[in-house]
Amino acid sequence: MSVRILALVGSLRAGSHNRQLAEAAVKHAPEGAEIVLYEGLAEIPFYNEDIDVEGSVPAAAVKLREAAQAADAFLFFSPEYNGTIPAVLKNAIDWLSRPYGAGSFAGKPVAVVGTAFGQFGGVWAQDETRKAVGIAGGKVLEDVKLSIPGSVVRFAETHPADDAEVAAQLAEVLAQLHSNTSAAAAA
Repeated sequence: MSVRILALVGSLRAGSHNRQLAEAAVKHAPEGAEIVLYEGLAEIPFYNEDIDVEGSVPAAAVKLREAAQAADAFLFFSPEYNGTIPAVLKNAIDWLSRPYGAGSFAGKPVAVVGTAFGQFGGVWAQDETRKAVGIAGGKVLEDVKLSIPGSVVRFAETHPADDAEVAAQLAEVLAQLHSNTSAAAAA
C-alpha cells in the first residue's frame, strides 16, 4: 500500500532550512511512501469563521483542504519564531481543523520535526505544533521527533539531504511515520 504524506513547512522564506529539510524528506522517502511538499501556504488568508461558509471558502483554503483530505498522514516542519509556532503553520492547522468535528486531521498520523538556529533546534515551536494539531484531531506521534539545532551554521554549505547524520535521522522519522500510517490503515 502506498502512503501519501503531506508535508507542511512553517517558513515561507525561499532559502529556509526547514524547507530544505522537507526537500530532504522527499528525497529520502521510504519505499511505499510519497511525500508531497505542499505549496501555497502564503496565499491562505487568516482563518475567519465568517468566510468559512459553503460557497465562500477562499480557493487557497479549499486547495489546502483537498490536499489534506487526499493525505494519509502529515509531516510538519516547524522553525521557531519568538519561541513558538510560526503563524503560517498555525493558520494552516486552523483551516484544516474545520469544519468542527470533521477536520482533515481526524485520526491521521502526524509527526513534527524541524530545525532552528538556537541550541535546542526549535523544540518549543515543535511542541506547540504537536499540541495544536492534536487538539485539531490529529493522531500525534509523540515519540517521533527530530530537532536540529544550529541550522544557520550546520546548513551554511550543506543541504540537509546531503548531511549523512540528518538524512539518517530523517529516514528514521519517515519510517516511523510510514509504519504508523500503514498500521492505522490496516486497522
